[in-house]
Amino acid sequence: MSQRQTEVQVRAGLEADLGRLTDIYNHYVHETAITFDTIAFTPEERLPWLRSHPVDGPYRLLVAEDVPSARILGYVTSSPFRPKPAYSTSVEVTVYCAPDAVGRGVGTLLYEALFEALKGEDLHRAYAGIAQPNEASTRLHTRLGFRHIGTYEEVGRKFGRYWDVAWYERELD
Repeated sequence: MSQRQTEVQVRAGLEADLGRLTDIYNHYVHETAITFDTIAFTPEERLPWLRSHPVDGPYRLLVAEDVPSARILGYVTSSPFRPKPAYSTSVEVTVYCAPDAVGRGVGTLLYEALFEALKGEDLHRAYAGIAQPNEASTRLHTRLGFRHIGTYEEVGRKFGRYWDVAWYERELD
């Protein structure tokens, strides 16, 4: 993962991680159109989000932690796809890596751990929305078995322009 040998542990996200998770997310709020949030969050504002991802069940939050330093390198979530009951077997998944961890395999490691953790849950499909253009995320999702199912054109406006979102799905059965 880097010049020196690094061991990365994937584990459930904890409230103690909230500051670092918020910092990672806020980077993408400020610097990219990867998220359509436009205003940074405080850790306190993100607490309900963290608590909506328990240690078990279909809605998870996993973090990748550098073992020697205990530094959070990224996180992955599975969340409700839509609020209506018939959607309960579908989840929306997303992954965020610390800027200096991008391209080092952390996203792949997190997604593989998430899909392993979700085995045995009553889930049928995972969906991921990718703001376009984002070649790295598109490659990651395709490599992990997602297939493109459609694109919402100019669905979000950020940084004074409109952005498309490509949607991908993966079977979880």
